[in-house]
Amino acid sequence: MTGSIIRLDNLTVAYDRHPAVHHVNGVIAPGSLTAIAGPNGAGKSTLLKTIIGELRPAEGSVQHQLKRTEFGYLPQAAEINRRFPISVFDTVLLGAWSRSGAFGSVSKADRERAREALQTVGLEGFEKRSIGALSAGQFQRVLFARLLLQDAKVILLDEPFTAIDARTTRDLIDIVGTWHGDGRTVIAVLHDFDQVRSHFPQTLLLARELVSWGPTEEALSPANLLKARAMAERWDEDAETCQPADRKTARPAA
Repeated sequence: MTGSIIRLDNLTVAYDRHPAVHHVNGVIAPGSLTAIAGPNGAGKSTLLKTIIGELRPAEGSVQHQLKRTEFGYLPQAAEINRRFPISVFDTVLLGAWSRSGAFGSVSKADRERAREALQTVGLEGFEKRSIGALSAGQFQRVLFARLLLQDAKVILLDEPFTAIDARTTRDLIDIVGTWHGDGRTVIAVLHDFDQVRSHFPQTLLLARELVSWGPTEEALSPANLLKARAMAERWDEDAETCQPADRKTARPAA
C-alpha cells in the first residue's frame, strides 16, 4: 500500500450479473483531490459506493487499511429523506456518532464544534430549523457541516454541487479546498467538467471501464472525452457476463 490510501484491484461491480463497473485498476494517494467523471450511466456513483463499502465487488477488490469511521460519505441529495423530523443542529451532531456511539451522549466539545461547523458553512442561527424547511443549497450546507464535525480522513462526495445555487457551490468548493489543504483525501463524483478542471487536480474518467486516470488536463483531453462517450454509447446492457480482462493499472494520484 506504499504511496496509496486506496487501491482498486481488477474491480468489477455488477447488477444482476451485468457489470456496472468493469475491471478497474489504480490507486488513490493519501491527501489527493480526485474527481470521478464520465458520461451519464458510466458507473461513477457505483464506484464510489463500492469504495465506501455499500456495494460488494463481483470480482477484484477495494484495498485499504482504514476503519469505517475514517470515511466521510455524502450521498446524492435524492437518496436522503428530508421528511424526517430532525433539526439542523441535531443533523450536524450526527457527525459525532463515531465518538459518542449510537446511544451515547454528545459531549460539550462536540456541541461547540457543531456550532462552529454551522458558522463555517454560513448557517449560524439555523440550529433549531427543521431540515425539511431548508432550500436545497441550505440543506447541502448542513450536510457539509456534518462532515466537518465527523473529521474524517477520507471524504467521498456524490454529486455534491448538483441543483444548488452558484454562491453555495463556491462556498462548498472552498471547504473542499480546505480539506485538501489539511491533507485529507477527497474523492468526488462530478458531472461538470469545468468544475473538475478548475478545482480537482486528479481525475478518474470512467465509462463503465477505465478510460483515463491521472492529471486532470490529461484525463479530460478531447480524445479521452470522445472515447468515453463512444464507450458509453456502445455499452450493451444485455451483454453476457464479463470475462477477466488484462489489467492496466493507473499511476498513483498526487
